[in-house]
Amino acid sequence: MVMAGVSAGLAADNVRVRGTVASIDGSALTVKTREGETAAIRLADGWKITGVKGASIGDIKTGDFLGIASLPKADGSTGALEVVIFPAAMKGAGEGSRPWDLQPNSSMTNGTVEEAVSEVDGRTVTLSYSGQQRKISIPANVPIVTFAPATQADLKPGVAVFAFAERGADGGLTANRVVVGNNGVVPPM
Repeated sequence: MVMAGVSAGLAADNVRVRGTVASIDGSALTVKTREGETAAIRLADGWKITGVKGASIGDIKTGDFLGIASLPKADGSTGALEVVIFPAAMKGAGEGSRPWDLQPNSSMTNGTVEEAVSEVDGRTVTLSYSGQQRKISIPANVPIVTFAPATQADLKPGVAVFAFAERGADGGLTANRVVVGNNGVVPPM
């Protein structure tokens, strides 16, 4: 999933940070990563915060723009790990399919829903992007979220976060945006 203001083609000096807030002090955010390490992130001037809230399969409509992290399945098809329903204003952001680091061998596909979710052969959705189409199955246990308002006050110790950060020449991390879970919803990115 790629958010507005974040480059679709992440360079080698960009990293995705997933975990929970350990502390925040002004523009200094410390995250305990999912790997158990600590990441110190400087929040850039004018940084933004976005929340996520739970959604459902019924919220996905033809014409919506989605980001789906997925894995190849043994039968050659693709199965979703998580689904993000983007707001209309983000349609086209990061369109395409690329490797993703949610799990080993995972990919991220951002595209427009061409065919709404069908139940013919399990729950599937067809996304189109750059003249291509990809059919992805969405198991019942897969988290589906959409963006929601959030404030800096939502960024507190113990809350789940996701951030794209740029690694500077000094090795430090800087982020322009942080995604935070709302009401116990974890950013599945």
